[in-house]
Amino acid sequence: MPIALQGLPDHYPYDVDVVHRGDLSETLAALLPWRPVAVVAGTEPGVGLADALSEALHPITGAPTNGTALSPARRDKYLMIERIKEQGLRGARQILVEDEDQLLNWHKKVGGRVILKPLRSAGNDGVAWCDSPDEAVRAFRHLNRRSNVLYERHDGVVAQECLVGTEYTVDTVSCDGVHQVCDIWETHRISANGVPDLTVAWRLLPATGEVQDELVAYALAVLDALGIRYGAAHAEIKMTADGPCLIEVGARIAGANLPASARLATGQSQIEWMVDAYVRPERFAQRSGGPYRLHKHVARAVMVAPQSGTLIAYHDLATIKELPSFLDMRVRVNPGDQLRQTTDDLTYPIFVTLAHEVGEVVARDLWTLRYLDGPSFYELA
Repeated sequence: MPIALQGLPDHYPYDVDVVHRGDLSETLAALLPWRPVAVVAGTEPGVGLADALSEALHPITGAPTNGTALSPARRDKYLMIERIKEQGLRGARQILVEDEDQLLNWHKKVGGRVILKPLRSAGNDGVAWCDSPDEAVRAFRHLNRRSNVLYERHDGVVAQECLVGTEYTVDTVSCDGVHQVCDIWETHRISANGVPDLTVAWRLLPATGEVQDELVAYALAVLDALGIRYGAAHAEIKMTADGPCLIEVGARIAGANLPASARLATGQSQIEWMVDAYVRPERFAQRSGGPYRLHKHVARAVMVAPQSGTLIAYHDLATIKELPSFLDMRVRVNPGDQLRQTTDDLTYPIFVTLAHEVGEVVARDLWTLRYLDGPSFYELA
């Protein structure tokens, strides 16, 4: 199993378990007796397969499909940005790295900080911030021809200008080209453990506002450019001084348990909207178009391990649980386990959900979590 998916529980009983072994016709034959009405990508490696299966099923069962024509641009981070730029949208300056000399020359021309990352990985795997051409070359040597955390070999490397600004996530569900915005999150970030832009919290925003309106208009145009007409998607966007600019789109449900958190705040999430989009399109059409309403203010936060080692204990867990907006906590690394220094989405030791009727209470508790976190929070052997 890919590293990025190890240890994740599966709470759902299935009537049948069909394993795709690389032969589309074989998988299709195994599925047809069940007359599937929709194909949903659960994780990043399933995006292309979901497109191919739904396209093959469409003339047989009528399953909605985004088709395969733009599948590569929905997974490959370089092709994705090039596609939206072709459609007249703003995208980062970038190159598909072919060799060290090309990268050196490009970085010297662009100047400043650039980012290197695998083309199709997930969870911030392999993302490198490079302030000099020599740093960029070292990052390329590390990333080139390695397998990513999804076990995709020879993934390839893209180099992009470093976009400066607040990052947001716009979660959507689409039905026959009509897009519904389900939730909008502002991310909070810190510099820690050698990572200059590490996510430490997601805070749900009201559906409308000056920033949100600009984000939504851009995000929906991106969905159109990438041919996402059906299903869930989440667009990660930087709001720069020159306006919104895409980091990347996942043509699937958002991670970090954001859909469940959105349901706490609004009463529904991408899950409910996606069910309607696929099996109750008339209901989707009747309900879509309006902004979601916040009944509670919600945030998701993570703790950041400063170093690796055998964990003896966490300090101040009781203090976290006494925060006025504390709702729940998911501990991924328990005492006795090996704690890894937090450098990406796969190495957060604890997730915390905060919810309260008053937004300022959630904001205060988010900053309190940052105060509690740090070297003294962790007792290591």
